[in-house]
Amino acid sequence: MQLRDHLHTTGGALKNWLIAQTYDAIAVGILWLIGLLILGIPFAPLWAILGGLLQYIPNIGPILGLIGPAAAGLFSSKPERAFYVLILYAIIVFIDGLLLQPYLLRRTSKVPMWASILMPIVLGIIIPFWGIVLSAPLLAVLYAYRTRNEKSLESRAGSPQFPENRA
Repeated sequence: MQLRDHLHTTGGALKNWLIAQTYDAIAVGILWLIGLLILGIPFAPLWAILGGLLQYIPNIGPILGLIGPAAAGLFSSKPERAFYVLILYAIIVFIDGLLLQPYLLRRTSKVPMWASILMPIVLGIIIPFWGIVLSAPLLAVLYAYRTRNEKSLESRAGSPQFPENRA
């Protein structure tokens, strides 16, 4: 296998991961917008856009996306809104981490949901910060190579080298 083939496979996998990450950011932004509008948080569209954009920063991005709406809720006419923003954040993190991200990674990169839930945990234990950061793109690349190797084996099975496998 040539370097060009490796670059093509890896680049395609990372492109698919970035597409999944973009869909995830849009979905999280929409969840923030709906929740913040329901709670009556000032500047809700701004905080929703920031919350969606900050999804691209692993681990700390979602937390940074919480600071603005929580502060806006705290300094609004009803300070208890800050508490409701924390509850909203917990709901969004749950939906995103256990449903959205695994589903989108499976759709775009063919990574099974169990792997996209388990891999960040395992790599987070082995390599605490970087394991969690690199788990999703690493999974996308690994499964791209797996798919490529399966297709390669299927195409070889029909070749003249293996006549017993032909119909």
